[in-house]
Amino acid sequence: MLFISNSVSIPYREIELNFVRSQGAGGQNVNKVNTAVHLRFDINASSLPEFYKEKLLNLNDNRLTKEGILVIKAQSERSQDDNRQQALARLAELIRSANKVQRKRIATKPSRSAKRKRVDNKTKRGQVKQNRKKVSF
Repeated sequence: MLFISNSVSIPYREIELNFVRSQGAGGQNVNKVNTAVHLRFDINASSLPEFYKEKLLNLNDNRLTKEGILVIKAQSERSQDDNRQQALARLAELIRSANKVQRKRIATKPSRSAKRKRVDNKTKRGQVKQNRKKVSF
C-alpha cells in the first residue's frame, strides 16, 4: 500500500511499474541493466476518492495523458529499487499536492510612502537623463 494520508492509500496492484534502460552517461551499467522506472497510474480506474480524482484530472501536467493515465519516469539513481522508491514518492507527493487548497489572493494597495518613493525614483532617473543631453547656450 502506498499511503497518501491517514485515510487515503493506494494498493500496489493499481500501480504499473515497467523497468527500462536509463538514458545518458553511466557506462556499462546503463547499457546492460534496466534501472529506469516508468510508473503508470490510471486515475479513473483507481480507488482514490472522487475529490482526488477530479483534482488530478484537472491538473495541467504533461505527465498526464488524455486517457487519464499518469506517467512518471525515474532514472536518476543507479539501482532499480532506488528509482522505484523515487517514482512512488513522486506519485504520493503529486496526489498530496492535488489535495491542497490554494488560498485566495487578497488584493493590496501600495502604501503612500511606496508611491512617493516610486515617483521620486522616476524624477531622479529623468534628471539623470536630462543631464546627459547636450547643453545649448
